[in-house]
Amino acid sequence: MDKEITTLKLKNEEIQEYIGLESPDFPKYVTTFINRANRFSQATRPEKVGQLSELIKEFPGRSVSEWESWYCERHPDAIRNATDKIANMIQNFREALDKVTDEMIENWVRDLIIIKTFVGLHFQEAILKKVAGIKGTTYSLSNEDEESKGIDGFIGSIPVSIKPHTYKEEKELKEKIPAKIIYYEKLNDGVEVDFSEL
Repeated sequence: MDKEITTLKLKNEEIQEYIGLESPDFPKYVTTFINRANRFSQATRPEKVGQLSELIKEFPGRSVSEWESWYCERHPDAIRNATDKIANMIQNFREALDKVTDEMIENWVRDLIIIKTFVGLHFQEAILKKVAGIKGTTYSLSNEDEESKGIDGFIGSIPVSIKPHTYKEEKELKEKIPAKIIYYEKLNDGVEVDFSEL
């Protein structure tokens, strides 16, 4: 006997198809490019176009044409203003693209593969150095024996272990580390560090 299906996933494209709506047809890469320009320009942020998730809940109609009329009455310049901001950002992209050389691309690839990867894997020393500076003391990395006990280094004479912020939730399940814990969270542009245990 076949097992009855009790869950499913509908993609946005399928939902549009089921309710009889079509999106415009765009050439390859164009939507990705416009999306990126929108992110950089912040053209469709709620403060510029309204909090759409809330507005759609307030909307009393049923059709897409009613929604468009209702929305445009409340935010008459939003679509034009967002379009202008994105168009300006795309113009900035065009000007930037004219400056890109093969050497520049190679430097970017090298920075990603060599520098950023190395930094991403070896940021513990930077955390130790920064925290030691704030605390007005020295730092040192652990030796193999200390490392085997879960100690990553020392702030002055205090042993510390450097763990991702998710370790806080799992802490009760983990081994007991004879050290104060410094928590970090990786961000797009670096790491956020919590050394409150020190």
